[in-house]
Amino acid sequence: MQAIDFNDGWSYRHLDADESFTAVRLPHDAMIGEPRHEDAPGGVNTGWFDGRDYEYVKTYAPGPELAGRRLLLEFEGVYHNAEVWVDGVQLAFRPYGYTNFRVDVTDALAAGEPHEIRVVARNADQPNSRWYSGAGIYRPVTLWAGDAGHILPDGIVVRTVSATPLPADGPADAVKADAVIEASVETTASGTVAIDIIDASGAVVANAQAVTRDIQPTGRGGEADVVPQGALAAAFDAGANAVAVARIEVPDAALWDCDHPNLYRCVVRFAGDDGSRDESETTFGVRTLAWGDDGLLLNGRRVIIQGACIHHDNGVLGACAYADAVERKVRLLRACGYNAVRSAHNPCSRALLDVCDRLGVLVMDEYIDHWYIHKTQHDYVDYFNDWWRRDLNDMVRKDRSHPSVVLYSTGNEVSETAQPKGIALTQAMTDHLHGLDPTRPVTCGVNIFFNFLSSIGMGVYSDDKAAKEAAEAEKRRAAGESQKKHKAVGSEFFNNMAGLLGADFMKTGATLPFCDWKTRDAFAAMDMAGYNYGIKRYRHDLRAYPHRLILGSETFCSDAYRFRELAKREPRLVGDFVWAGIDYLGEAGVGSWEYEDYAPRFSGFGWLTAGSGRLDLTGRPLGEALYTRVALEADNGPYLAVCPVNHAGDRHSPSAWKMSNAIDSWSWNGCEGRKANVEVYARAAAVALVLNGREIGRKAMRDDCIARFSCAYEPGVLEAVSYDESGREIGRRRLVSAGEQTMLTAEIESANGELTSGAVHPGRLCFVRLRYTDANGITKPLERGRITVGVEGGRLLGLGCAAPFNLDSFVSNETGTYYGEALAVVEAPHDASHGDAIVLTAADATGRTTTLTVPVG
Repeated sequence: MQAIDFNDGWSYRHLDADESFTAVRLPHDAMIGEPRHEDAPGGVNTGWFDGRDYEYVKTYAPGPELAGRRLLLEFEGVYHNAEVWVDGVQLAFRPYGYTNFRVDVTDALAAGEPHEIRVVARNADQPNSRWYSGAGIYRPVTLWAGDAGHILPDGIVVRTVSATPLPADGPADAVKADAVIEASVETTASGTVAIDIIDASGAVVANAQAVTRDIQPTGRGGEADVVPQGALAAAFDAGANAVAVARIEVPDAALWDCDHPNLYRCVVRFAGDDGSRDESETTFGVRTLAWGDDGLLLNGRRVIIQGACIHHDNGVLGACAYADAVERKVRLLRACGYNAVRSAHNPCSRALLDVCDRLGVLVMDEYIDHWYIHKTQHDYVDYFNDWWRRDLNDMVRKDRSHPSVVLYSTGNEVSETAQPKGIALTQAMTDHLHGLDPTRPVTCGVNIFFNFLSSIGMGVYSDDKAAKEAAEAEKRRAAGESQKKHKAVGSEFFNNMAGLLGADFMKTGATLPFCDWKTRDAFAAMDMAGYNYGIKRYRHDLRAYPHRLILGSETFCSDAYRFRELAKREPRLVGDFVWAGIDYLGEAGVGSWEYEDYAPRFSGFGWLTAGSGRLDLTGRPLGEALYTRVALEADNGPYLAVCPVNHAGDRHSPSAWKMSNAIDSWSWNGCEGRKANVEVYARAAAVALVLNGREIGRKAMRDDCIARFSCAYEPGVLEAVSYDESGREIGRRRLVSAGEQTMLTAEIESANGELTSGAVHPGRLCFVRLRYTDANGITKPLERGRITVGVEGGRLLGLGCAAPFNLDSFVSNETGTYYGEALAVVEAPHDASHGDAIVLTAADATGRTTTLTVPVG
């Protein structure tokens, strides 16, 4: 079918409000522009944003070329309880806010006539999420058009049957094999298909033809029974009447893996017996995937998953799923040594899968945060039982041909797995996913300690706790009391406890034998056991369960080195996903390490982000990101970072999710003589710290890749030097203090999704980093200011800083800075021409200004 961009021409307003519509282009996050206030019922979960309901409208008249065509509207994500109406008639309802869905509008849209398309998105039912969800039509919309007989969108599935490696005789990136692939094509009518396999150069390297076979309502497909029966049933439910299957030999195929993300296109031309015609294609990678006692094998070779958990928001852009923002995020994480991401805790966008395919990043594809026990009063629990099969069907159909997807996850910290009913559900969901796609393993993130607490009546989550939390919030609002006085319950209570007691709180609790008793049956119903914060169980459980595969589905940053060293020796320890790769909105303050100058109070209203990213909200790598890079052996270092010298010894907000708050700066003007705590990260026998030519100290590296030093701060040059076992210098890195002059600077950090300072393409995004620097461009983290930004020739989409406590709005043209920095995101006009330019001007209250010209090309 033909894909038609359907993102222009929309307007929105609050539902049933006496207000005019505001024009928007999708994707659009309606929540990011709402006020934040102490009485917001989402409270700490959502960053104190108000929750409202919305309606989006678009008037659309199909052109004459669409007369008689089959028309499907696809929504990639609407949060939540979406209703789709055409000319006052409701055509669809989809409750889950993270699932793509399609609506057949063939009979509702007549060519040449204007029609009103109306979408209702509800978010007033607060609290409904444990993090910032965003609201509205926050992912793209596509109109699919085709003949009555056509190939279904997402109806082409390609999998690798076998790949026999060929001897390497070319460059390092030439990983080749003689491969056999299987392509299945789901159509709405009987007929024939012609299939071309096209490589990156555009050459056709293989082809085949096949005849479609009718699918029966039971999901059986005649001679096409090589397709899993669950997948056939899902195809039938999605509107397919027939399926064609072809096995194709691809000689000398370039394999897909993390270091060689080679991609092919599968182009299919369909000729229906009824005269219908269609052409469609999908991108895929030739790669095999296996799992067992030898670990996770990609193309027959073991791969260790070194991943990061990420939420779906894009920082100052809110929940808007701009492809460029998603790609930038993945590229930043890749640069820190991560080879995988976990879509916590919901199905990810098409944009994320596309970029992970292209960059060689593995994906743990996760469904949901809860099952039948409420975590918040108005979450998805009330719909879960009726919809989980349909949700999984749509998730798998969207994601199954992406080579980057190597794991399905059925949930996160679902304490239901400690109950007989939940154990049965674990098996049912695993079986359902196997029926849809047997080529990938299934896991579920289980907090082992929380499962035990739940079994003795001290669970983090319960229906009663969720109802009590909502009732108390309503009572406080009615009485005019501040939400900041509320009593923490559920996950907020346990997160606070972990912050006070430290990271070992959950890890040590997980070692109790009761925790094993309350997880082993659920783990037996998965292909891989997902351990949230259970690293202290790894050795014991690998011995106790000789065929169990263990995945660190959620872990602390401080365990990265320990994980990596253990995983190198234990193949059944398949991987690790740190919480979190990049900071995110909501779950406010859970991982923050903050001082009173930026956060006048350590809890309550005003907190915006979790503060637990290895990269901050603007994508700046922190000291922990440098540690991770070395711990995961993406680089041997050395790197060095310094805890803010102006706060040495000061009280800070508690957090179990941060090692420290060190950043890569030696510019602490005005702190001369104060104690400086310095961290050096290196894979080496020893490291030394050198200040202005004097060696401050030298330490042997044992059982970790971090060494900590203290010295008195003095401006100049701070160096880290690494040595091998013979004492030979093998690495050196320096930080240089900023000079006295202070300037406001602006520079392009990313354009078109890439980490480049080049031109931005029409309709694409440019990320501009604003910094206080000296004349040499060295950031001055102790400079603070209020920056106002103006943009000509483009559109300012978002502006803000990384401060976890932040009262600013990201949709205004003014922001404070955080440790000397802020970030602006600018969109080039969709109708811009080569040679046009965007001019960004930034100024602060002291009169400092800077102008940046961004070329469009």
